[in-house]
Amino acid sequence: MEIDIRLTPKDPWRDVMVAQMGLIGFESFVNVPYGFKAYIPEKDFRKKDFSQIDIFDVKGIKIDWETKIIAPQNWNLQWEKNYLPIRVGDRCSVRADFHPPENAEFEIVITPKMSFGTGHHETTQMMISILLDLNCKNKSVLDMGSGTGVLGILAEKKGAKAVLAVDNDPWCVENTHENLRLNHCHKTKTELKNIVPLKNTFDMVLANINSNVLLEQIGDYGHILFPGGDLLLSGFYVEDLGMIKNTCEGEGFRFISNLEKKNWVAAYFTKK
Repeated sequence: MEIDIRLTPKDPWRDVMVAQMGLIGFESFVNVPYGFKAYIPEKDFRKKDFSQIDIFDVKGIKIDWETKIIAPQNWNLQWEKNYLPIRVGDRCSVRADFHPPENAEFEIVITPKMSFGTGHHETTQMMISILLDLNCKNKSVLDMGSGTGVLGILAEKKGAKAVLAVDNDPWCVENTHENLRLNHCHKTKTELKNIVPLKNTFDMVLANINSNVLLEQIGDYGHILFPGGDLLLSGFYVEDLGMIKNTCEGEGFRFISNLEKKNWVAAYFTKK
Protein backbone atom coordinates (compact mmCIF):
# COMPACT_ATOMS: atom_id res chain seq x y z
CA MET A 1 0.00 0.00 0.00
CA GLU A 2 1.15 3.51 -0.83
CA ILE A 3 0.08 6.51 1.22
CA ASP A 4 0.57 9.82 -0.58
CA ILE A 5 0.96 12.61 1.99
CA ARG A 6 0.82 16.35 1.40
CA LEU A 7 2.11 18.57 4.23
CA THR A 8 1.61 22.32 4.65
CA PRO A 9 4.11 23.50 5.78
CA LYS A 10 6.39 20.70 4.64
CA ASP A 11 9.45 21.43 6.82
CA PRO A 12 10.38 20.41 9.43
CA TRP A 13 7.30 18.22 9.75
CA ARG A 14 8.09 15.76 6.95
CA ASP A 15 10.99 14.22 8.89
CA VAL A 16 8.89 14.14 12.07
CA MET A 17 6.01 12.34 10.37
CA VAL A 18 8.32 9.86 8.63
CA ALA A 19 9.88 8.97 11.98
CA GLN A 20 6.48 8.45 13.60
CA MET A 21 5.19 6.31 10.73
CA GLY A 22 8.33 4.19 10.88
CA LEU A 23 7.29 3.19 14.40
CA ILE A 24 3.98 1.72 13.23
CA GLY A 25 5.24 -0.52 10.45
CA PHE A 26 5.88 1.66 7.40
CA GLU A 27 8.91 0.28 5.62
CA SER A 28 10.04 2.87 3.09
CA PHE A 29 9.56 6.52 2.19
CA VAL A 30 10.08 8.63 -0.92
CA ASN A 31 10.32 12.42 -0.67
CA VAL A 32 8.31 14.46 -3.17
CA PRO A 33 8.09 18.27 -3.48
CA TYR A 34 4.84 18.55 -1.52
CA GLY A 35 5.58 15.92 1.16
CA PHE A 36 6.33 12.22 0.79
CA LYS A 37 5.01 8.79 -0.14
CA ALA A 38 5.07 5.96 2.39
CA TYR A 39 4.83 2.22 1.84
CA ILE A 40 3.59 -0.65 3.99
CA PRO A 41 2.29 -4.18 3.28
CA GLU A 42 -1.48 -3.88 2.97
CA LYS A 43 -2.06 -6.55 5.63
CA ASP A 44 -0.05 -4.50 8.16
CA PHE A 45 -1.84 -1.18 7.70
CA ARG A 46 -4.01 -0.12 10.63
CA LYS A 47 -5.92 3.05 9.84
CA LYS A 48 -6.63 3.68 13.53
CA ASP A 49 -2.93 3.50 14.47
CA PHE A 50 -2.04 5.80 11.58
CA SER A 51 -4.67 8.40 12.45
CA GLN A 52 -3.46 8.50 16.07
CA ILE A 53 0.21 9.35 15.48
CA ASP A 54 1.20 12.50 17.36
CA ILE A 55 1.70 14.82 14.40
CA PHE A 56 -2.05 14.91 13.71
CA ASP A 57 -2.44 16.76 17.04
CA VAL A 58 0.04 19.51 16.17
CA LYS A 59 -1.68 22.82 15.49
CA GLY A 60 -0.83 24.79 12.36
CA ILE A 61 -0.14 21.80 10.11
CA LYS A 62 -2.41 20.76 7.26
CA ILE A 63 -2.10 17.06 6.38
CA ASP A 64 -3.85 15.60 3.34
CA TRP A 65 -3.41 11.94 2.46
CA GLU A 66 -4.77 9.24 0.21
CA THR A 67 -4.02 5.55 -0.18
CA LYS A 68 -3.40 3.38 -3.21
CA ILE A 69 -2.88 -0.36 -3.56
CA ILE A 70 0.24 -1.23 -5.56
CA ALA A 71 -0.10 -4.30 -7.77
CA PRO A 72 2.62 -6.98 -7.34
CA GLN A 73 5.53 -6.61 -9.74
CA ASN A 74 9.20 -7.42 -10.13
CA TRP A 75 10.57 -4.74 -7.81
CA ASN A 76 14.21 -5.73 -8.39
CA LEU A 77 13.80 -5.17 -12.11
CA GLN A 78 12.03 -1.85 -11.58
CA TRP A 79 14.69 -0.72 -9.11
CA GLU A 80 17.55 -1.64 -11.42
CA LYS A 81 15.97 0.33 -14.28
CA ASN A 82 15.99 3.49 -12.15
CA TYR A 83 19.30 2.96 -10.37
CA LEU A 84 21.97 4.60 -12.53
CA PRO A 85 25.75 4.72 -12.17
CA ILE A 86 27.24 8.02 -11.08
CA ARG A 87 30.47 9.75 -11.99
CA VAL A 88 32.47 12.15 -9.83
CA GLY A 89 34.55 14.34 -12.09
CA ASP A 90 36.43 12.45 -14.78
CA ARG A 91 38.33 10.14 -12.44
CA CYS A 92 35.82 8.12 -10.42
CA SER A 93 32.68 6.13 -11.20
CA VAL A 94 30.38 4.32 -8.79
CA ARG A 95 28.15 1.62 -10.20
CA ALA A 96 26.24 -1.49 -9.13
CA ASP A 97 27.34 -4.99 -10.07
CA PHE A 98 24.52 -5.23 -12.64
CA HIS A 99 25.87 -2.21 -14.58
CA PRO A 100 28.47 -2.65 -17.35
CA PRO A 101 32.05 -1.60 -16.47
CA GLU A 102 32.90 2.09 -16.62
CA ASN A 103 36.04 3.61 -18.09
CA ALA A 104 37.45 5.52 -15.11
CA GLU A 105 40.70 5.75 -13.19
CA PHE A 106 38.85 4.59 -10.07
CA GLU A 107 35.83 2.35 -10.59
CA ILE A 108 33.91 1.41 -7.46
CA VAL A 109 31.27 -1.32 -7.49
CA ILE A 110 28.61 -0.87 -4.80
CA THR A 111 25.64 -3.17 -4.31
CA PRO A 112 23.39 -1.08 -2.06
CA LYS A 113 21.03 -2.88 0.26
CA MET A 114 20.07 -1.11 3.46
CA SER A 115 23.16 1.09 3.71
CA PHE A 116 23.94 4.74 2.97
CA GLY A 117 26.67 5.51 0.46
CA THR A 118 25.68 4.59 -3.08
CA GLY A 119 27.36 7.72 -4.38
CA HIS A 120 24.09 9.37 -5.33
CA HIS A 121 23.88 11.66 -2.30
CA GLU A 122 25.58 15.03 -2.49
CA THR A 123 27.62 14.42 0.67
CA THR A 124 29.13 11.18 -0.68
CA GLN A 125 29.98 12.82 -4.00
CA MET A 126 31.72 15.74 -2.30
CA MET A 127 33.68 13.43 0.02
CA ILE A 128 34.80 11.43 -3.02
CA SER A 129 35.77 14.65 -4.82
CA ILE A 130 37.98 15.83 -1.94
CA LEU A 131 39.47 12.37 -1.41
CA LEU A 132 40.42 12.13 -5.08
CA ASP A 133 42.75 15.10 -4.63
CA LEU A 134 44.48 13.76 -1.49
CA ASN A 135 47.47 11.47 -1.21
CA CYS A 136 46.41 8.14 0.30
CA LYS A 137 49.63 6.26 -0.50
CA ASN A 138 50.74 4.08 2.43
CA LYS A 139 48.35 5.83 4.81
CA SER A 140 46.15 4.35 7.50
CA VAL A 141 42.53 5.46 7.15
CA LEU A 142 39.46 5.40 9.40
CA ASP A 143 36.11 5.42 7.57
CA MET A 144 33.76 6.38 10.41
CA GLY A 145 30.08 5.68 9.73
CA SER A 146 31.11 3.72 6.67
CA GLY A 147 27.69 2.76 5.28
CA THR A 148 28.41 0.79 2.10
CA GLY A 149 32.16 1.25 2.57
CA VAL A 150 32.45 3.38 -0.57
CA LEU A 151 34.90 5.93 0.88
CA GLY A 152 37.14 3.32 2.46
CA ILE A 153 37.17 1.38 -0.81
CA LEU A 154 38.27 4.48 -2.70
CA ALA A 155 41.00 5.13 -0.11
CA GLU A 156 42.35 1.61 -0.60
CA LYS A 157 42.21 1.92 -4.38
CA LYS A 158 44.24 5.13 -4.01
CA GLY A 159 46.98 3.29 -2.17
CA ALA A 160 46.06 3.29 1.54
CA LYS A 161 48.01 0.63 3.41
CA ALA A 162 45.17 -0.09 5.87
CA VAL A 163 41.54 1.01 6.19
CA LEU A 164 39.21 0.48 9.14
CA ALA A 165 35.51 0.86 8.23
CA VAL A 166 33.34 1.39 11.33
CA ASP A 167 29.55 1.52 11.50
CA ASN A 168 26.95 0.95 14.22
CA ASP A 169 24.51 -0.83 11.87
CA PRO A 170 24.96 -4.59 11.28
CA TRP A 171 23.43 -4.22 7.80
CA CYS A 172 26.16 -1.72 6.89
CA VAL A 173 28.94 -3.99 8.12
CA GLU A 174 27.51 -6.90 6.14
CA ASN A 175 27.08 -4.72 3.05
CA THR A 176 30.64 -3.41 3.36
CA HIS A 177 32.00 -6.97 3.48
CA GLU A 178 30.17 -7.74 0.22
CA ASN A 179 31.38 -4.56 -1.46
CA LEU A 180 34.97 -5.23 -0.38
CA ARG A 181 34.81 -8.56 -2.19
CA LEU A 182 33.32 -6.97 -5.30
CA ASN A 183 36.17 -4.43 -5.39
CA HIS A 184 38.94 -6.93 -4.54
CA CYS A 185 39.90 -4.90 -1.47
CA HIS A 186 42.03 -6.86 1.01
CA LYS A 187 43.45 -4.07 3.17
CA THR A 188 40.12 -2.89 4.60
CA LYS A 189 38.63 -4.31 7.79
CA THR A 190 35.19 -3.62 9.24
CA GLU A 191 34.01 -3.21 12.82
CA LEU A 192 30.53 -2.98 14.30
CA LYS A 193 30.63 -0.18 16.89
CA ASN A 194 29.21 3.28 17.54
CA ILE A 195 32.30 4.87 19.09
CA VAL A 196 35.62 6.05 17.70
CA PRO A 197 38.34 3.37 18.08
CA LEU A 198 40.55 5.36 20.45
CA LYS A 199 43.24 2.68 20.74
CA ASN A 200 44.14 3.11 17.06
CA THR A 201 46.06 5.87 15.28
CA PHE A 202 45.46 7.04 11.71
CA ASP A 203 46.79 9.30 8.99
CA MET A 204 43.30 10.13 7.74
CA VAL A 205 39.74 10.14 9.07
CA LEU A 206 36.67 10.15 6.80
CA ALA A 207 33.36 10.89 8.53
CA ASN A 208 30.15 11.42 6.56
CA ILE A 209 27.59 11.26 9.37
CA ASN A 210 25.58 14.22 10.71
CA SER A 211 26.40 17.40 12.58
CA ASN A 212 25.40 16.18 16.05
CA VAL A 213 27.56 13.05 15.86
CA LEU A 214 30.43 14.96 14.27
CA LEU A 215 30.42 17.56 17.04
CA GLU A 216 30.52 14.79 19.65
CA GLN A 217 33.38 12.95 17.95
CA ILE A 218 35.68 15.70 16.59
CA GLY A 219 37.73 15.62 19.80
CA ASP A 220 38.23 11.87 19.38
CA TYR A 221 39.32 12.38 15.78
CA GLY A 222 41.99 14.75 17.06
CA HIS A 223 43.11 12.12 19.56
CA ILE A 224 43.63 9.35 16.99
CA LEU A 225 45.08 11.39 14.10
CA PHE A 226 48.81 11.84 13.64
CA PRO A 227 50.04 15.46 13.40
CA GLY A 228 49.50 16.61 9.83
CA GLY A 229 46.74 14.05 9.40
CA ASP A 230 43.73 14.68 7.15
CA LEU A 231 40.15 15.03 8.40
CA LEU A 232 37.26 14.99 5.90
CA LEU A 233 33.79 15.73 7.26
CA SER A 234 30.35 15.82 5.66
CA GLY A 235 26.71 15.12 6.43
CA PHE A 236 25.82 18.65 7.55
CA TYR A 237 24.29 21.79 6.05
CA VAL A 238 25.82 25.13 5.05
CA GLU A 239 24.45 26.80 8.20
CA ASP A 240 26.35 24.31 10.38
CA LEU A 241 29.77 24.93 8.80
CA GLY A 242 30.73 27.72 11.20
CA MET A 243 29.99 25.54 14.22
CA ILE A 244 31.92 22.60 12.73
CA LYS A 245 34.91 24.86 11.94
CA ASN A 246 34.97 26.37 15.42
CA THR A 247 34.86 22.95 17.07
CA CYS A 248 37.59 21.58 14.82
CA GLU A 249 39.84 24.58 15.41
CA GLY A 250 39.31 24.20 19.16
CA GLU A 251 40.54 20.62 18.89
CA GLY A 252 43.73 21.54 17.04
CA PHE A 253 42.63 21.32 13.42
CA ARG A 254 43.31 23.79 10.63
CA PHE A 255 40.56 24.45 8.09
CA ILE A 256 41.71 23.96 4.49
CA SER A 257 38.65 24.11 2.22
CA ASN A 258 35.05 23.05 1.73
CA LEU A 259 32.62 22.14 -1.03
CA GLU A 260 28.90 22.94 -1.17
CA LYS A 261 26.17 21.16 -3.10
CA LYS A 262 22.43 21.69 -2.69
CA ASN A 263 22.97 23.20 0.78
CA TRP A 264 25.11 20.22 1.89
CA VAL A 265 28.75 20.73 2.84
CA ALA A 266 31.95 18.68 2.90
CA ALA A 267 34.94 20.19 4.71
CA TYR A 268 38.65 19.37 4.74
CA PHE A 269 40.86 19.95 7.77
CA THR A 270 44.38 18.96 8.80
CA LYS A 271 45.68 18.36 12.30
CA LYS A 272 48.20 20.99 13.40
